[in-house]
Amino acid sequence: MTASSGVDERRSIVENGTWYTVDHPSAVGRVRRAASVVARDLGFDEDRAAKVGIVVSELATNQVKHAGSGRVLVRVCRTGDAAELEMLAVDSGPGMRDITAAMQDGVSTRGTLGIGLGTVPRLASSWDAWTSPGQGTVIAATFAGRGTVAGPRRPTGVTRPMTGQEACGDAFAVRHDAGIATLMVADGLGHGPLAAAASGAAVRTFLDAPSGSPVALLERVHGALPGTRGAAVSIAQVNGGVLRYAGLGNISGTVHGDRARGLVSHPGIAGVPTRQLRETTYPVERGDVVVMHSDGLTNRWSLADYPGLAARSPLVVAGVLLRDHAVRPDDSCVAVLPVTWSET
Repeated sequence: MTASSGVDERRSIVENGTWYTVDHPSAVGRVRRAASVVARDLGFDEDRAAKVGIVVSELATNQVKHAGSGRVLVRVCRTGDAAELEMLAVDSGPGMRDITAAMQDGVSTRGTLGIGLGTVPRLASSWDAWTSPGQGTVIAATFAGRGTVAGPRRPTGVTRPMTGQEACGDAFAVRHDAGIATLMVADGLGHGPLAAAASGAAVRTFLDAPSGSPVALLERVHGALPGTRGAAVSIAQVNGGVLRYAGLGNISGTVHGDRARGLVSHPGIAGVPTRQLRETTYPVERGDVVVMHSDGLTNRWSLADYPGLAARSPLVVAGVLLRDHAVRPDDSCVAVLPVTWSET
């Protein structure tokens, strides 16, 4: 079926974007200018681009003044002809007791532009945040292009290249077929451009393949990667109360609900001859969260350590986990698939 049939068939391409370190007031201007350039490249008019600059300035200034330092990700998400600018601000500062109050207009952070974090909900198309005293703050803001609607609750992820590298060998991708969301995480062997080429081939194959089960999609990806370095690849798909999962290699998958349950990934590398691929099913409930990540993150974490985080948007969840657990000298990727569906 085609998109003209009215069936939800979306393919989202998320550019890796650029991470900016914010450790001095001078860095605020750098990230503001960069975000404004991206906005104009997307066709935003000068007024809209200026609003993007205001929001990223407030987020970055807040990091310098209250956390001492932080990082801001600026990237573009494309779905068909539509495009959105996304920014993610992460810090490990003192955190806040009441993020809702801080997001009210007129509540100014000390020494900022004087307009406060209230600019985020007022100027962004959508936003979300998580913070807790002593656990830092993560804020996501999305700016939709003309005629598009930002969706903060959609499945997504975050990647970051190994220190000293520009290309990231880890990648993720999301597709929807007739309302069914499917998420893939790929980790190209090694790091640098060749690893990025392998994970990029996995993403293209995954998005271009006909709709199917995770194991069918994994077979497609596996068959497309000979000639590359190969990659660890895992694919998760939620349909009603059932999670279907197929993994090859060291991608970690977990379902978080009343308890945490690990997902089975089999030994091997996509693109290298291996035994028959297999798929596993798991019962899930609305409100559960599926988290997948490469081995650039440690496995020693739990959403239970972050009060209320499981209810936040996937971009915020991914940002918190990447901030705290991507501590290995490697590329890193974490992606989040919330379990939601409509009753029929």
